[in-house]
Amino acid sequence: EATGYGLGQSMLAAGLWMAPGGVMMMFVSPLGGKLTDARGPKFTLICGVLVIAAGYGLSLALMGSAWGLMVVCMVINSGVGLAYGSMPALIMSSVPLSETAAANGFNTLMRSLGTSIGAAVIGVVLAQSTTTMGGYSFTSENGFRTGLLIGGGVALVAAVIAALIPAVRTSADTGSKTGSSAAPDQATVEA
Repeated sequence: EATGYGLGQSMLAAGLWMAPGGVMMMFVSPLGGKLTDARGPKFTLICGVLVIAAGYGLSLALMGSAWGLMVVCMVINSGVGLAYGSMPALIMSSVPLSETAAANGFNTLMRSLGTSIGAAVIGVVLAQSTTTMGGYSFTSENGFRTGLLIGGGVALVAAVIAALIPAVRTSADTGSKTGSSAAPDQATVEA
């Protein structure tokens, strides 16, 4: 606050402003399960990353206040709740039953790598975009805007990639789903 830069929040206050985002993720996750049951995990994943992109877009307008950042966290975490909940279902429906553990483990590894790489890239952007006020050097507002634009852009790319995921063949298409045994249909049982 003494520098006249930033929102003047303590670490505790910043954490409390972000807490509703975690609560939203908890509330949205079961809705994501229902959406996955109704429309499939691919649709839920696309919806989730589009909500994340919308949250990053919203952040550009609301980044000047603590309540605005709380709303942004709520929107982005809602998208994360949808997207992260759909990924295991999408993976398990796409690999043989004997490979689901390895595929979900690989998913976890890729999420960890993505988080680490994303944090490093945004860290570089913020470190390269600084301003000086009151004898202190801080990340500039443009640095934060650039980081938010990168996050939104990555979310849009993720939506395109998710849209290109091939449809999973169901028992109606092939007689059985890869890696599982389908139950006989009613006509077979009656015969």
